[in-house]
Amino acid sequence: MSMNIFRLCGDMSHVFSIIVLLLRLRVAKNASGISLRTHELFLLVFLTRYTDLFTTYYSLYNSVMKVLYIASTASIVYAIRAQEPICSTYDKSQDTFRHVEFAILPCSVLALLTHLISGTGASVDLFTNIQEILWMFSIYLEAVAILPQLIVLQRFREVENLTGNYIFFMGSYRALYIVNWVYRAYNEVGYRHHYVVYFCGVLQTALYVDFFYYYVVSKRRGGRFSLPTQG
Repeated sequence: MSMNIFRLCGDMSHVFSIIVLLLRLRVAKNASGISLRTHELFLLVFLTRYTDLFTTYYSLYNSVMKVLYIASTASIVYAIRAQEPICSTYDKSQDTFRHVEFAILPCSVLALLTHLISGTGASVDLFTNIQEILWMFSIYLEAVAILPQLIVLQRFREVENLTGNYIFFMGSYRALYIVNWVYRAYNEVGYRHHYVVYFCGVLQTALYVDFFYYYVVSKRRGGRFSLPTQG
C-alpha cells in the first residue's frame, strides 16, 4: 500500500479532527452539541473495516493508524456515555437519529447484495468472504455516519468553535481520500477503480457541503458560527 500526498494529508486531517474533538471533551469537559450516535457508527466502521489488523501486515504506519482510529473513537464513545462530568452534558434528546434502522441495517443489506452481485465470493474461503462483506459494510456505513452529528448541529444552530473545526477536518479527510483513490488507480500498479467506493466517498463529502459553506462564511466574517433554521 503506497503513500502519496493526498492520502497523507487525508490521514492528517482525520487525526486533527480526532485531536480537536478529544480536546473539546477532555479540556472543556462538555459534550453539548456532540452526537454519540455518530461516534458509535464510526467505531463500528473501524471495527468492521480493520478486521485484517491481526491477519495482514502492510506497514507500521498502516497498523498504527488503524489502532489509533479504533482506540480514539472508543475513547470518545466511552467519555460521552460514561465519564463524568462529560456524560452529564450530553443532550440525548437532541441526538435522536435512528441509526440502527436507517444506517446499520440498510448498509448491512447493501453490503451483502454488493458482495453477491460481484461474484467474487466463490473463489475465496468463508473467512475472506466475511472480511469482504464487513469491509463493504464499513464503506457504506461511513458514507452516512456523520448524519446524526449534522442533525444535532442543525438543532443546536450555534456551533462551538472546536466542534466546527472537528467537522471541517472530518469532511476534508474524506474529500482528500477521494483524490487519493483516483490518483492510486492511475499511478499504482495493481490498484483498480472501485466505483462503489467512489460513490460512497462523494456521497459522504456531499453531506458536508452545506456545513462547509457556513463554516467558511463564519470564518471570513470572524463572527460566531451558526447554521440557519430549518424550514
